[in-house]
Amino acid sequence: SYGHADAHSHPGEVAMTTLLQSCLFLLVLSNFLLLATRRVPGMTRLTALQGLLLAALLLSLDHALLAGAVLLIKGMLLPGMLWRTQKRLPADALVCPAHRVGLGVLAGMAGLIFSIWLEGKLVMPLGLYPTLLLPTGLATLFCGLILIVGRIKAITQVIGYLVAENGIFLLGVPLMTTGTVWFELALLLDVFVAVFVMGIAINYISDSFASIDVARFRSLRD
Repeated sequence: SYGHADAHSHPGEVAMTTLLQSCLFLLVLSNFLLLATRRVPGMTRLTALQGLLLAALLLSLDHALLAGAVLLIKGMLLPGMLWRTQKRLPADALVCPAHRVGLGVLAGMAGLIFSIWLEGKLVMPLGLYPTLLLPTGLATLFCGLILIVGRIKAITQVIGYLVAENGIFLLGVPLMTTGTVWFELALLLDVFVAVFVMGIAINYISDSFASIDVARFRSLRD
């Protein structure tokens, strides 16, 4: 059970519960920082931080194998690919418009409030989700979707895809068993391949066009 630790809990269990709650709080905070950040390098650092926090969260739930895989893929490989892609882009492609940032933060706050409200309305088995895990997962998913829809640079939309997958990953954490761990590992591999392909696509876009602003694709004609 992932329930609250009481006064008779083993000190190790109390420490793991504290680690779990701290990771969830920092994940929510990182979501708002992602939505409030205009520069892509800062967003990439926050994406790497989310990978580190997910790995620590899995360690607190005794999923050491998956924690190592998450740290490697989400904390190192994927952010590394984003850094490599950024080096080939012009400076103006790495800054987002200020008005979109403000709207994104407001949408993120609405998503968090909705997630907390929804947790109180859903009927689930007692102890299935640790405290704050469900709203954090939903809020992270919403944050990724906001980045995908609200940002106009291709590379920020890739980051949004990664953040949305982090939310989906969080929602699946309580359902992990010996069999589903391998499903989660396969999902991580799929995300890695998808982002790898997206990175190649961004490189080709930057080589072929003066901007990676996806809104300008509407001006293309046959």
